[in-house]
Amino acid sequence: METQRLPATRQRPYPLPYLRPTPQARRPRRLRAPTQRQPPPSAVPAQTASAEPSASPTAAPSAAASEPQQAVLGTPTALRMAGTKSGWTGGKGWIARTDDGGKSWHTQYKHDYEVLQIFALNDQQAWATLDIGDAKAVKLVKTTDGGKNWSDAGQIPSYAFFHFVNENEAFSGSWTTRDGGQTWQELSVPKGQVGDVYFHDRSNGWAVTQVAGQKFSFLRTQDGGKTWTSVYSKAWEEQLNGAVIRSAGKNDAWIELIGGSGMTQTSYSLFHTADGGKSWQPVVANSTAGAGPAPGFKMDDKGVPSNEGSSPGTLYVVDTKTAFLGGQCQACDNPNTLGYTTDGGKTWVNDKPQLPGYGKQLIAAADAKQVSWILTDSQNSSVLYVSQDSGAHWTKTHTFAKPESSAAK
Repeated sequence: METQRLPATRQRPYPLPYLRPTPQARRPRRLRAPTQRQPPPSAVPAQTASAEPSASPTAAPSAAASEPQQAVLGTPTALRMAGTKSGWTGGKGWIARTDDGGKSWHTQYKHDYEVLQIFALNDQQAWATLDIGDAKAVKLVKTTDGGKNWSDAGQIPSYAFFHFVNENEAFSGSWTTRDGGQTWQELSVPKGQVGDVYFHDRSNGWAVTQVAGQKFSFLRTQDGGKTWTSVYSKAWEEQLNGAVIRSAGKNDAWIELIGGSGMTQTSYSLFHTADGGKSWQPVVANSTAGAGPAPGFKMDDKGVPSNEGSSPGTLYVVDTKTAFLGGQCQACDNPNTLGYTTDGGKTWVNDKPQLPGYGKQLIAAADAKQVSWILTDSQNSSVLYVSQDSGAHWTKTHTFAKPESSAAK
């Protein structure tokens, strides 16, 4: 195995959250979030949808089926479930909570920004990031009482996926905080990095690197980024255009590689390890005529399952056995699909429903059985579907309001 020991150099973080190789290693530096005057958040009257969804789930809900009554809330941009009943969603100017599995949503926090991400430790402690128009940082807000009150928690100098491991310690790409978000320290990353690194905790992290025209590698650190060791490499002459990493344990990693794009198609593949990188399970390989071979595979490779969708959707990891990966087909009438594994990637199941919505997919799972899936659209209402059996059947649970620009026409 190859180990990189990083030189003592300093470098500013990326000005934008693009997925691209890092030219050289970065050494830690600290950033203190500037204090901003923020009006105190206040509770607002509950807003709910009155119609109830169908009591019996169907394998493929029809777009022409009976619609729940339009909700007051507009297009969601983030979703997180804290349990089978409780969770949060947010959009431009609002954050709302559900306590009935998504049937109704109560607005808790109004603001002036778009919600980028929501993360919950439990049904009382949650955080959200807001897009304040700063190319280098996002605003962080938190609640410690289930959303009754939200307060300013600082800024994160990164647009990468963020997660808290306790009320004080969190990670976002190569950045970490140990004081709840008030100050952030940048950890070291390997040369040739593709996409964002992922730290599961203060010691264990994962990264993807590429030597142009030669190979890509998966790297692991067990000392907080001081050294990185290659645990998997594969010859690959094509350029990687991104990588998404998630982890459900210090020895667990799910790595999605994004390949070429063309004709509204994007090639992609998914790998999984549960033993610290000693062995890797190829989970999904999607090659397309317009985008070329899936990263790490040949066009005619039939030995690995493919995910439905000519472009990748959202990757959501529940645990070391269960992961969901959305798929999208922008040229299709019903472009959204979802696939999943419940055995660590040994087998892959593609759901039958192909559902409408040409916007972002939002996926959240309270456990390996209950999954929430919001399909958004810039012109039409976003819809929440919920599965109680790991995605085998779906129930249309809530319909959000049409976007204002569309509703005004």
